[in-house]
Amino acid sequence: MTSLSAETLAADAVEPITSAGHAQLGIAVLAGIAVIVLLITKFKLHAFLALTIGSLALGAFAGAPMDKAIASFTAGLGSTVAGVGVLIALGAILGKLLADSGGADQIVDTILAKASGRAMPWAMVLIASVIGLPLFFEVGIVLLIPVVLMVARRGNYSLMRIGIPALAGLSVMHGLVPPHPGPLVAIDAVGANLGVTLALGVLVAIPTVIIAGPVFSRFAARWVDVAPPEKMIPQRASDELDRRPGFGATLATVLLPVVLMLAKALVDIVVDNPEAKVQRVFDVIGSPLIALLAAVIVGMFTLGRAAGFTRDRLSSTVEKSLVPIAGVLLIVGAGGGFKQTLIDSGVGEMILDISEDWSIPAMLLAWLIAVAIRLATGSATVATISAAGLVAPLAADMSTTHAALLVLAIGAGSLFFSHVNDAGFWLVKEYFGLTVGQTLKTWSVMETVISVVAGGLVLLLSLII
Repeated sequence: MTSLSAETLAADAVEPITSAGHAQLGIAVLAGIAVIVLLITKFKLHAFLALTIGSLALGAFAGAPMDKAIASFTAGLGSTVAGVGVLIALGAILGKLLADSGGADQIVDTILAKASGRAMPWAMVLIASVIGLPLFFEVGIVLLIPVVLMVARRGNYSLMRIGIPALAGLSVMHGLVPPHPGPLVAIDAVGANLGVTLALGVLVAIPTVIIAGPVFSRFAARWVDVAPPEKMIPQRASDELDRRPGFGATLATVLLPVVLMLAKALVDIVVDNPEAKVQRVFDVIGSPLIALLAAVIVGMFTLGRAAGFTRDRLSSTVEKSLVPIAGVLLIVGAGGGFKQTLIDSGVGEMILDISEDWSIPAMLLAWLIAVAIRLATGSATVATISAAGLVAPLAADMSTTHAALLVLAIGAGSLFFSHVNDAGFWLVKEYFGLTVGQTLKTWSVMETVISVVAGGLVLLLSLII
């Protein structure tokens, strides 16, 4: 039996799998997304299965031969996992080392020791943004919730005044800044430069997190005044450790991959000669794989060994970090398959034609598509992957900076108005002891503020750079 590589399948899938007209393709896209939404929301099916079935439904509705639709889906899944799967795994390992070694607690305690009174919301947003760089959103929430609840209780602060900045910091990092899965997949789909996207993502993230965090928290605290729920304060990781890593070493480890990737982007701009030795060196050390791998290896010493971990404990930590991301990898991979099916069906060309006919700016179109899918599915990752597949052809003639901004527009749209179909909504509700109405007035509005502010900044940047 002959086996086909992802590259072979991808090459075979370049030819359009259907010659359907715009009307049929439009109906096929809506039907495919409707199938995914229905399976996730109504039947509570796992997003991986929903995306797989939705991809095949899209091909069928578009009139494509089923064998070609399957080949497109398989090629997209394989290429996506090959492109970002290892990065997600490395990010998970680094996050687990940070959490289990007490490094996250060290960052939190050090910053809080130097902040008080009016500075506390700003300290919380800083903590969340730093910790949120290598961590998945849900892991970040679990890490930060005990801190938020303890600070609010001991300092007699409003829970929303402290909690909203922390949630904003985590959410902005999750939606806009690689190496989070959503931005990574969008970068891969659009063909954007990771270093430039990272730099522009941080540029957009700073004002966004200020407005959605410390500024918006003032209003949220007036709208919802609740006491920290005592039962939700779990034990911190470092409470069981004899020692933990130093603040400087922990911060340096967390920021190492960011610094390496930004350095590569800077050298690419300054040197601009692929044959130059310095640029070739930075192309290697600043690649996402090497940057994250370096951080993980360094973290084993600066975090794990510094906390007194034995070799067996380090091995166990790495092993445990990979188990929870199996679902994430499958969802991201299936999302890549859905994206490839969209492209091979000719949907990308249809989007190009529509954008030309309607004169909609590419950034706004990308944001609107991501918003629509986010509202329907509740998943920021699904929204990012699907929107990236739809608007990828728009990036073909774009400059490096505009391609990066297109990724950020998608990321911003994917965060819009989290509500009852989003797992993050219920996570925040239960941890903070809120009602559904209170969660909508705080968390959901905060997510909308992030989406609108970040989207607006992306549009503004696209006009001036």
